Amino acid sequence: MSKKTRKKSPKSSAAKTAPGRSAASSKRPPSKSRGTSASNPGKNAKNRQPENAVSKASHKPPSKALKLSRSGKTLRPSAAGSKAKSAKAKTATVKAATVKAATVKAATVKAATVKAATVKASKGKASNPSPDNASAAAVARFALTEGVSAPAFRLPRDGGSTVSLADYAGRKLVLFFYPRADTPGCTKEAIDFTRLASAFAENRIAVLGVSGDPPKAQEAFRNKHQLSIPLASDEKHEMLEAYGAWGEKSMYGRTFQGILRTTILIGADGRVVKIWRHVRVDGHADQVLAAAKAA
Repeated sequence: MSKKTRKKSPKSSAAKTAPGRSAASSKRPPSKSRGTSASNPGKNAKNRQPENAVSKASHKPPSKALKLSRSGKTLRPSAAGSKAKSAKAKTATVKAATVKAATVKAATVKAATVKAATVKASKGKASNPSPDNASAAAVARFALTEGVSAPAFRLPRDGGSTVSLADYAGRKLVLFFYPRADTPGCTKEAIDFTRLASAFAENRIAVLGVSGDPPKAQEAFRNKHQLSIPLASDEKHEMLEAYGAWGEKSMYGRTFQGILRTTILIGADGRVVKIWRHVRVDGHADQVLAAAKAA
């Protein structure tokens, strides 16, 4: 057989075509799993994230506590709120202190006014306190001195009648204020004035005892000790305050408001002649009689 007539065997043809197929098959399209596409590069670029995206997301803006720590003071928001509350409380305290200072100042001015009225009355320029004035009794208590007009009064007395300053017009009057009826010191004082009652009457000098006891207690006191002098009852303490016979007392370490043992001699012209304060009972009635005769 000659070379020209030799037929091509299938094996040889397959061998010739095999390289072509292998070349075509070697060019495979890129896998979708790799995330790249030549036909749509924009889409892949859109889905692709920059390398520092995660790091930027992890960095949040500094908190309020971090900002405060940079200034040298590490404070939490709650601590800042507490600081604001303490500042408000401090402002309220200052305001309260200001109000208190104003109150004290007003009280000082009022005390100065009362003191000025007292000085004026001591010079004989003050008249009887007006009942319309709320502080009249307080002013009269400190202003009652020798030479001023005696405050007017009207009180119930033993026996059921009343007694007033006008009843003794044109005569000298002795007022003795005692703390309580039928007590040792008050009983002795009332008995001494009763003993000298005729001597006072001969010199046209009237005597009147005054306390805060009710009229029934005064009557029992009079009857028990056979007292001949009238006894008036000032349960509201108005006359006692006006004559300065009511104030602070102390006994056995305890302080309280009560009647201060006081005696006042009023002249026939209605002015105060002499005042005895913090009276000692022994011999007191005789001293008053002597002073009343000399007035």
